Amino acid sequence: MTVVLVHGNPEADAIWGPLVGALGRTDVVRLSPPGFGAPMPDDFSATYLAYRDWLEGELAGIGEPVDLVGHDWGGGHVVNVVMHRPELVRSWVSDILGCFDPDYVWHDMAQVWQTPGEGEQHVDAFLGGTAEDRAAMWAAAGMPPDIAASVAAAQGPEMGRAILLLYRSARQPGMAEVGRELDKAAARPGLSILATEDGYVGSEAMRRRAAERAGARTEVLEGLGHWWMLQDPARGAAALTRFWEGLD
Repeated sequence: MTVVLVHGNPEADAIWGPLVGALGRTDVVRLSPPGFGAPMPDDFSATYLAYRDWLEGELAGIGEPVDLVGHDWGGGHVVNVVMHRPELVRSWVSDILGCFDPDYVWHDMAQVWQTPGEGEQHVDAFLGGTAEDRAAMWAAAGMPPDIAASVAAAQGPEMGRAILLLYRSARQPGMAEVGRELDKAAARPGLSILATEDGYVGSEAMRRRAAERAGARTEVLEGLGHWWMLQDPARGAAALTRFWEGLD
């Protein structure tokens, strides 16, 4: 069974490297969303629905249901796909389910990106400078230096444009409205990764409520944060493997 990994913002597929190594599998595919490590066509609208449709096209091309795993906005794309085209997956995993809860409030940086003018200024500064400068910033934030360099190389004006379009398409109450359909995700077995120190994706209560509505199990990664797959890839791989083995 093919495993498909989808990363989020403002990242590249290099963030999955340690986890792929810990999984010890050869049937893993890493997909980069347009603008986030992959070219973004001029006519690509970069809304959350456009990314859903992009991912559905990629999965249809694989030709069989997959075990789909998403991190950050990649996790949002995963949930949106499963609610719309569940036949494309055997199972799904997301670490962003709390964002679909009706009480979720976007984090401070997202709210800046959603604000015309302020958002443009922020992404210019955030993704500006040299790749070396950005790599140093991400390494200081906790990324291994080689992964930080890969992420920094993927960043630039195109990613900035994608960030603004994506986050503005998902202003509240937009995400809450999408979340009204969360029960549709129960059409396929799901797993919610709950990294306890991740402050971007809603409270623990929100994440648990959303997982229950989506019919998903919850796997708690105590003490890990937003980049759980980098902080403790062995623990992340073990959680995923337990979930998949339980499907057989």
